[in-house]
Amino acid sequence: MNLLSPIQLGSYRLPNRIAMAPMTRNRCAPGNVPTALNALYYAQRASAGLLITEGTPVSAFGAFPMPTPGIYTEEQAAGWALTTEAVHRAGGHIFMQLWHCGRASHPTALPDGVAPVAPSAVKMEHPVRPGRPPHAMPRALDLDEIPGVIDEFVRGAHYAKAAGFDGVELHGANGYFLDQFLRDKTNRRTDKYGGSIENRARLGLEVTAAVAEIWGADKVGYRLSPSSAHNDIADSDPHATFTHMVKALDRFGLAYLHLVEPQPEFPVVPGDPLVAAYFRPHWRGTLIANSGYTRQRADAAIASGAADMVSFGNPYIANPDLAERLRLGVAPVEPDRATVFINEPRGLIDYPTLAAAE
Repeated sequence: MNLLSPIQLGSYRLPNRIAMAPMTRNRCAPGNVPTALNALYYAQRASAGLLITEGTPVSAFGAFPMPTPGIYTEEQAAGWALTTEAVHRAGGHIFMQLWHCGRASHPTALPDGVAPVAPSAVKMEHPVRPGRPPHAMPRALDLDEIPGVIDEFVRGAHYAKAAGFDGVELHGANGYFLDQFLRDKTNRRTDKYGGSIENRARLGLEVTAAVAEIWGADKVGYRLSPSSAHNDIADSDPHATFTHMVKALDRFGLAYLHLVEPQPEFPVVPGDPLVAAYFRPHWRGTLIANSGYTRQRADAAIASGAADMVSFGNPYIANPDLAERLRLGVAPVEPDRATVFINEPRGLIDYPTLAAAE
């Protein structure tokens, strides 16, 4: 087996083991509604075995501080239906990543300028990215508010199904809401959602159970980033925390676990590296590895059994036919970084395929 071998993912037969990783692209209409532009972008990349959308907020109160399509209104669901129809016409499969930003949001992006919500009132302290507002102090959710946030994920899951997606991925990575509950740097709670690893994992597992009720577990994925410090996130014992979480998620029989491995720009925890091979003994299902893979590294990971699929993020920005380039051994084109996050067609849908470039 290698990256180009077919694979059975739940009830879907995928033509290869290539996934397009979720990537925020900041293209949408007012009201955070996706358009035909998003549809064309994803359809151009449908030769991947599995497309995973950009993180898609499930709530106006969990929105990203820059324009991103949501999945909490009927208009947004109708907009996303353009994408699923286009991808399916192109022969592809697409999952939606359900996202809540938690403390990584900002009052300027939230209704009535309210404070972002989080497990605890712990403000992000890392440097502010260019073009972003200063970090805001989040408000700790009251215990009786948590079922309402679970309901927001449920609503997003229903809308994703109505929009025609093939499944959903829960965003439990990169210092966003579910990750904030899991890690003890951001979770200082003393109730049943804080303290022990079991308590900190509770919300992510409850959301998983609720969304699996709607979709069936074999159409739900979960993304984790055990080594990531993105959004000023950390844990005092990541090996124990993430081993517990992977074992607990394994019991659901999910479509896949999507694992972000250590990245050069982020610090790596000491001791055993938190990579796919580390968690493989605890995960019986499909494991998607992510971060800086080449064709050679991907083939090696799949051949060794450390991973079943590999996702590619940055290379898909400028290479809509990345699967073909990987097959032929052609180096991917580098994207124009100045156009990655602008809300217009330029830098989104205008990168040519290899055939067109020739």
